[in-house]
Amino acid sequence: MSYILAPRNRPLRLRPDNFTPPARTPWGGQRIVERYKSAHGVSSEGVVGESWELGVEPDFPTRLADGRTLADVIAEDPEGLVGDEGTSTALLVKLLDAAEPLSVQIHPADDDPALAADESGKPESWYVLDADPGAGLYLGLADDTDEATMRAALEADGDVSALLRFVPVSPGDFFVIEAGTPHAIGPGLTLVEPQRVMPGRRGLTYRYWDWNRRYDANGRPDPDGAPRALHVERALAVTAWERCRGEAWLQSIRVRAGAPDLPGAPQLDELTRTLDFPWLGVARWAGTGDATLPSLGRLRALTVIEGSVTVFGEGFSERFERGETAALPAALAADVRLEGAHALVSWIPR
Repeated sequence: MSYILAPRNRPLRLRPDNFTPPARTPWGGQRIVERYKSAHGVSSEGVVGESWELGVEPDFPTRLADGRTLADVIAEDPEGLVGDEGTSTALLVKLLDAAEPLSVQIHPADDDPALAADESGKPESWYVLDADPGAGLYLGLADDTDEATMRAALEADGDVSALLRFVPVSPGDFFVIEAGTPHAIGPGLTLVEPQRVMPGRRGLTYRYWDWNRRYDANGRPDPDGAPRALHVERALAVTAWERCRGEAWLQSIRVRAGAPDLPGAPQLDELTRTLDFPWLGVARWAGTGDATLPSLGRLRALTVIEGSVTVFGEGFSERFERGETAALPAALAADVRLEGAHALVSWIPR
């Protein structure tokens, strides 16, 4: 099989500029381009809130460096690319950069009866790359919040921020977000967001509140414009009112990995290993030296945050640097060389 047909025995180089339009992410900033993508000839005159690093959703499909979509490449050889996951992959990996807070939102479960045939739940995770002083996440409910107090706030001025738990964060913090969890990314944060969306479907989000912002017809902030659509009744209906609160709950969804040891020996730490979260596998790879990339029988995303990771094997050697994501086929087991590397590996577990 030729390279253009995406052989199962080598990594796939993905385009570094799969940005969504600024109108979709008016809260975005400049870090994705300036800090992570500028070395790859990527530029943007506007804000960039999202880079869809790896995914097969039709709205913003990931493309290889040769221009083909990852979805089309997988269709040529699903067994070699995604293994026993099936005919496609549920993995979606994004870079997010928030200069302003994102809307307060929530995702339904896959078995929610209100979902249409082409809709999916969206269990997701966050790995913090950059955090301004005092930055944090709105995650779960404050201790005294119930459905009545939430509804009353929404019917008044809509501000529900005080009814959520605010969690200060630092680089290296990792969180998993289960269905039914109210959440919002606060300003001053850049994250890697691995998530799972069922192939051929659209991950569904319900907005509780959007900070009373208004936008013009092109999606730009405008005090005389219109607000974004909210989905209050659906958001209230899918909220896990008893589960997502309290210190024990927070500890059950968080791993504080700390700063990576870039000059140290290569170390692969599976961040999801101690968490009850069967939808995603996420590991951090950091250090300097040689290591082995095991085959998990599933497609994996390798997102390089700092330094470089070279993947090499019979007949190939591919170097990936900060701001690049590689698709690692299910069948690929290879040697790697890390040089001051800090990278995230994401996959859909069995």
